Amino acid sequence: MGKVYLVGAGLGDVSYLTVKAQKLLAQAEVLIYDALVDRQLLQLVPPDCLKFDVGKRGGRPSTPQAEINQLLVEQCQQGKQVVRLKSGDPFIFGRTSAEIQALIEAGCAFEVVPGISSALAAPLLASIPLTDAVLSRCFAVLSAHEPRELDWEALARIDTLVILMGGRHLSEITRQLQRYGRSHSTPIAIIRWAGCPQQQIWTGTLGNILKQTEGISLSPVVIAIGEVVKLREFLQSQSPMSQPPLSGKTVLVTRSAGQSSQFRKLLEREGASVIEMPALEITPPSSWEALDNAIAHLSDFNWLILTSSNGVDYFFERLLAQGKDTRALAGVKIAVVGKKTAASLKSRNLQPDFIPPDFIADSLVEHFPESLSGLKILFPRVETGGREALVQELTAQGAEMVEVAAYQSGCPATIAPAALDALLAGAVDVITFASSKTVRHFHQLLEKALQQGDTLSHPVSITSVLEKVSIASIGPQTSETCRQLLRRVDVEAAEYTLEGLIQAIRKYFD
Repeated sequence: MGKVYLVGAGLGDVSYLTVKAQKLLAQAEVLIYDALVDRQLLQLVPPDCLKFDVGKRGGRPSTPQAEINQLLVEQCQQGKQVVRLKSGDPFIFGRTSAEIQALIEAGCAFEVVPGISSALAAPLLASIPLTDAVLSRCFAVLSAHEPRELDWEALARIDTLVILMGGRHLSEITRQLQRYGRSHSTPIAIIRWAGCPQQQIWTGTLGNILKQTEGISLSPVVIAIGEVVKLREFLQSQSPMSQPPLSGKTVLVTRSAGQSSQFRKLLEREGASVIEMPALEITPPSSWEALDNAIAHLSDFNWLILTSSNGVDYFFERLLAQGKDTRALAGVKIAVVGKKTAASLKSRNLQPDFIPPDFIADSLVEHFPESLSGLKILFPRVETGGREALVQELTAQGAEMVEVAAYQSGCPATIAPAALDALLAGAVDVITFASSKTVRHFHQLLEKALQQGDTLSHPVSITSVLEKVSIASIGPQTSETCRQLLRRVDVEAAEYTLEGLIQAIRKYFD
């Protein structure tokens, strides 16, 4: 029998997901998720899990609630384990009751799993306590989605207010509270993207907050109003002084969806907040024919050159698919470019015969350990868009190069919403690029998003969006592409590895 789990995703970031929710995601056959759910959570489901984006965002096309209800019923009746992932807690200003009613009427089994609500967590993460023995003996949580339906006279008498979905109606909120007796000097805090790397906080009073946030898209935000907001400055001043070197910095990582986790961990260890923006989609090539043919005649080759972990993964995947193993490489020497490529090879219990000292393809040609004249070299590589310099140089020195497509790297269809929101909000300190292709795809995705302008009140250029953002490159070729498309490079790694890139970023901010 199928079953539907209505699961709270918390604040969106995977760090605030409950253990039970994580276990359910790992077993999900179908995932039906909201707009504010962090895209990292989508990677926690099995690879064959069906995913349905049914998110609702104000002013944008959205899936009608009746269709969501029907989708839940249909998938459950097919015997699937369905996770309905809802931002925050399922029972706080969600439409969970309507979904449960549809499931009951259809005879579908269901379970509700709580999540951390931004109503409670956002003020906490902003160092604002909702209760205090002197300043706040009670608080109320409300939705300002329909502000005219609220009893503002009663609400104005409550010590502390926490308001969700109020960004579009901030002027009405401040006007109504002052109309019913709250002073214009009443403290207010607006917390945007609470608990996420791009979190922003504005503090002020009912009298001046509109001027502070003029022209800013306040969505999604949590608004806290009351004297307890004054405690924020004191509580923050009591924080420990010793912090990691990148503490307070937000780094936008532009790698493929499946390859950014280790880099993310390294950055977070340094104290950085990380936003992932996949700028590559790694897929199989359009045809395996050339690679399969090369594998069938491996004994004809003197050298195998691997320049990326993707090349390693797809080559050995295909080797196994042809009923062979690493013994087929007896007599073939292996050269790799980069520490990560070497690590991928070593994970298969193979040691490279040659690693160039500078971790770039140009260095491989310069320091090749034997004369290239007459050598037959197999080069499994990206199908399109790769650099031709390595092949040209090796061929010029007398090698017979056999290039075969091992994988393809394309551009995602759209920019990650969290990344776009953070860039537009000016919440990104540095963007990292580990290849020229990620630079090109980033530029393409951002340009497309800005041209569409769904979230913009006025036209914006890439130059203005990146004006206060530092550009960090892993090496010279990537830097050159940054200069061509983004007009500058602020940080370049001395050692052309991810670890070297992090060291360069640390040094830059020091």
